[in-house]
Amino acid sequence: MASPTPRDVLLVGNELVLVWDDGREDYFPLEKLRRACPCAMCKGEKDILGNVYKPPERPLTPRAFQAVAHRRVGAYALQLDWADGHNDGIYSFETLRRLGAEQGSDSAGV
Repeated sequence: MASPTPRDVLLVGNELVLVWDDGREDYFPLEKLRRACPCAMCKGEKDILGNVYKPPERPLTPRAFQAVAHRRVGAYALQLDWADGHNDGIYSFETLRRLGAEQGSDSAGV
């Protein structure tokens, strides 16, 4: 059986809402998603020895937590455009599904 994928993706106020094809709904605070950005500029990159290289942290302004657009990346991920111009993070559906379960935002069957 294939992994669940979002049927609908909505920006509602300060949240990203994913309605999965199995009926589950997850609500993600945009600030939480931005702070969890998986890109190399935000999280760093590992070399073959496991050392993490990361640029100095940039201060995040209120615009950093405002999503202005989103798009699917293939059949496996979502990419967000933030109001401060950042858009390098690619959030896999697997990661979003896990984050949704961890925060208890599951409202399946609604």
